[in-house]
Amino acid sequence: MAEQTSPPAIRTPPTASTAPTAPTAPAEDKADSAVVRDALAVGVAVGLSGFAFGVTSAGSGLSLLQTCALSLLVFTGASQFALVGALAAGGNPFTAAAGAFFLGVRNAFYGLRLSQLLALPRFVRPFAAHWVIDETTAVTLAQPSRRSARLGFTVTGLSLYVLWNLTTLVGALGAEAIGDTDAWGLDAASPAVFLALLAPMLRTGTERAVAGLAVLLALGLLPVLPAGVPVLVAALAAPALLYAQGRKARRTAKEDAR
Repeated sequence: MAEQTSPPAIRTPPTASTAPTAPTAPAEDKADSAVVRDALAVGVAVGLSGFAFGVTSAGSGLSLLQTCALSLLVFTGASQFALVGALAAGGNPFTAAAGAFFLGVRNAFYGLRLSQLLALPRFVRPFAAHWVIDETTAVTLAQPSRRSARLGFTVTGLSLYVLWNLTTLVGALGAEAIGDTDAWGLDAASPAVFLALLAPMLRTGTERAVAGLAVLLALGLLPVLPAGVPVLVAALAAPALLYAQGRKARRTAKEDAR
């Protein structure tokens, strides 16, 4: 008996609904352009406030070289304003430097998070660390992928670093033309930017309580302590509040155990 063979299967081309699709280049370009646009907006807006630092620093008695060196080598915005503000108020240089240092310690904690998110090559990390500040952290953490995070970090850091240093130089050179910096309120420019970036990141009740307590300590002690010291005392808000919460949790656990 002859073996029956079945007709060969007919292969049909995949339809539009079943055919695999790959992301198109225009869509990727659009995503990159959005990241670059947002990063440049932050970099330019904050970078221009370097002018205020240049004027304030020169008005505090620092030379042009010292002012530019702070922006080139320190590059921490609010910490730079804290340093020159404490010096202008007659504070001890070591106390002023300590206050600026502890205010800038937050960047180390930013770095711990960004190092995991960006996963940069080892030889790049020391250079990238210089750009780990409030603005680059905010832009980087807002990105949905590692690729866009790297792009946002790079564009924000580069544009902000270049503009901040250029406007610092211009501000220091034009300090004499500005006159009294206190009358212009230029020393409040960078702290205001810092608070605007920080506020959306205070999402939990604990974070808001720490921020509120730090503000109360700094403002309450400002009239009675030397310049720069209230900032150091305000840094104790976080461990004090966490200790109080820990004691409350242990007390509650003991009561529940009974």
